[in-house]
Amino acid sequence: MIQFKQLTFSRAGKTLVEAASFQLHPGHRVGLTGANGAGKSTLFALLRGELTADVGELLMPPQWVIAHVAQETPALSQSALEYTLDGDEELRTLQARLAQADAGEGNAGESHDPLHVAEWHQRLADIDGYSAEARASALLAGLGFSQSQLSRPVSDFSGGWRMRLNLARALMCRSDLLLLDEPTNHLDIEAVIWLEGWLSAYRGTLLLISHDREFLDNTVNHILHIEQQQLTLYRGGYSDFERQRAEKLTLQQASYQKQQQQMAHLQKYIDRFRAQATKARQAQSRIKALERMERISAAHVDSPFSFSFRDLGSAPDPLLVMNQAGLGYAGQTLVKLGHLAIRPGERIGLLGKNGAGKSTLIKALAQSETLLSGERVEGKDLRIGYFAQHQLEQLVASDSPLQHLQRLDTNAREQELLDFLGGFDFRGEMAKAPCGPFSGGEKSRLALAMLIWQRPNLILLDEPTNHLDIEMRHALSMALQAYEGGMVMVSHDRTLLATCCEKFVLVADGQASVFDGDLEDYKVSLLKVAQTEVTTNRPVAAKQNSYHQQKADRQARLVERRPLLKTLATLETQLTKLTQEKQDVENRLADSAIYEVEQRETLQALLIAQGENQKQLDVIEEQWLDVQEKLEALPEIE
Repeated sequence: MIQFKQLTFSRAGKTLVEAASFQLHPGHRVGLTGANGAGKSTLFALLRGELTADVGELLMPPQWVIAHVAQETPALSQSALEYTLDGDEELRTLQARLAQADAGEGNAGESHDPLHVAEWHQRLADIDGYSAEARASALLAGLGFSQSQLSRPVSDFSGGWRMRLNLARALMCRSDLLLLDEPTNHLDIEAVIWLEGWLSAYRGTLLLISHDREFLDNTVNHILHIEQQQLTLYRGGYSDFERQRAEKLTLQQASYQKQQQQMAHLQKYIDRFRAQATKARQAQSRIKALERMERISAAHVDSPFSFSFRDLGSAPDPLLVMNQAGLGYAGQTLVKLGHLAIRPGERIGLLGKNGAGKSTLIKALAQSETLLSGERVEGKDLRIGYFAQHQLEQLVASDSPLQHLQRLDTNAREQELLDFLGGFDFRGEMAKAPCGPFSGGEKSRLALAMLIWQRPNLILLDEPTNHLDIEMRHALSMALQAYEGGMVMVSHDRTLLATCCEKFVLVADGQASVFDGDLEDYKVSLLKVAQTEVTTNRPVAAKQNSYHQQKADRQARLVERRPLLKTLATLETQLTKLTQEKQDVENRLADSAIYEVEQRETLQALLIAQGENQKQLDVIEEQWLDVQEKLEALPEIE
């Protein structure tokens, strides 16, 4: 196990965590959370042995193999597949020894000893080394690499794809402890869902830094939270942590208020009797009691972020229309779009793999540069706010957040701009400091602030949550839900998509079309496609990874059943209610008094209600039978 014993550590002279004591047991899957700068990456560096604690001990089994994702990838001529296989060091050592033995090279005494060679072959079999290439191929496929890309050199890939290669290499390592720092940053939804399944089957100890709530809920069973220089371990996923923390802070606030009342009472006695000789001794004892009292801090749960979209003013309807559009670059069409009309208040999420053309589509909506054919019609008074990753590079490093906004609006009062920037946590000197040294998250917040200040009635967001922490993502989600304009968004954050988008457009196989369903339906479709691909294209890998495949199959069946079971429960509730209403009407009709002349209108109303009730019962029963048949037709879950 991993043991923290009164551990205190700091960075650049700043204490990050003080006197932390807890244990992590083998098999724990832990999400490490806390504000940016709280010490999450420093804790990872401690676990990797790159830093030492100031005080206390960090104890780990010495034989444990630790895997983590490298932040840099050299431009190697080595193939993507070979680079991934290098993640298993023992595998590569055994392969090299056996290759030397076959070639008659290396240490003659050891390399040619049949006993040693036999031992190496046996060890290679024990670590499943003969299926290593198939396992590496499956890892790369899950992370979005095509079969043809496996033989391409590492130097051919862009920065985002090289980070995927580093992730694959870390997963290839047969580790006891896996450290992942924001592994979903460069992944699309498809790869995120695959990674969730892989991590769920991982048998070692996992420590994961992530700002994606749903990803944490689906992968971890503990949360380790850093706050106010304290490390606290919570049981459960992120949603469980939020509930437990809220309860803890509520109790803390109540204790704080009670203590404040006690302190005020003591202080009042001291102030009243300190000068009186007869009461001096009692006053002194109360002063000492007040000094000895261990202070309870007030609960702090306020988010540093609080912003909303400004009044939009006039907006056309529709805002923007695309008809029979061919989108691409240099005369080559990548995506075809039949028709898309965006109206005020409409919230559209774009789905599809990285490279399918989502960014191409959103660029075509922002401007006409990628429109090769068809038409793009803007409504009168259309004001587009476009957030893309390259916008961070367009920030002027020597200028402050305040200066960036002043360039956008020369008539705005400085205090008004400072108040607005405060909602994005640019307060005090930071609002007037050059933005060059800012972190990626701070620059993203500034770019969003600039977008919102311009009062767009159509916003186009391409991965707006990269570099943003959970609190800022939540604040952005709340602001977007209240936004009254039109919105199109690309994001791998499913929580943001689910809470802010009501309609989805799937970009796949060169086509962009409305997707009939929600994110859960999309997940089901992805699992079905993945299952088919594994069965038809990678039968060897499927057999060698049967444990993972069975788990994925079971998850796919559960996901497929879930909406049907939910519908069935709703229908059964309606049936119960309608049956009770039917019984009530029949009881009233059984009363002879209802047939008297003065009850004629009541009788007529009851007969009409009886007829309507029966019609509804017939419809609901038919729907119930249909859903039940669909459930019975699905494969059973073992």
